[in-house]
Amino acid sequence: MRGLNKVTLIGNLGKDPEINVLEGNVAVAKFSLATSESFRDKSGQLHTSTDWHSIVLWRGLAELAQAYLRRGSLVYVEGKLKTRYYDDAAGVRHYVTEVVGEQVLMLDKKTGEVPPAS
Repeated sequence: MRGLNKVTLIGNLGKDPEINVLEGNVAVAKFSLATSESFRDKSGQLHTSTDWHSIVLWRGLAELAQAYLRRGSLVYVEGKLKTRYYDDAAGVRHYVTEVVGEQVLMLDKKTGEVPPAS
């Protein structure tokens, strides 16, 4: 049996995407995405919890992020989890888990868009 590595998120960008162009003119974009869940406790008080996710987009998706995504943008991201590591100057190993986006949909309404008539 084969495994499945699939992540689906809808949330808001925490800051503008950081864009880098690597060797071979390959674009990569990185940004944080906030997802929030709300619930009411037994007393009826509303509680909200927010999780932050590190998103990485490559090539065409990175260029799309550069052109259209900004801090606060509402987006749908579909992709897979990847964990990588690096060693810092002191030789301490750090692990980073990121969502490598394979599909991105912008969910913000276009500015000046007129809502459809009822």
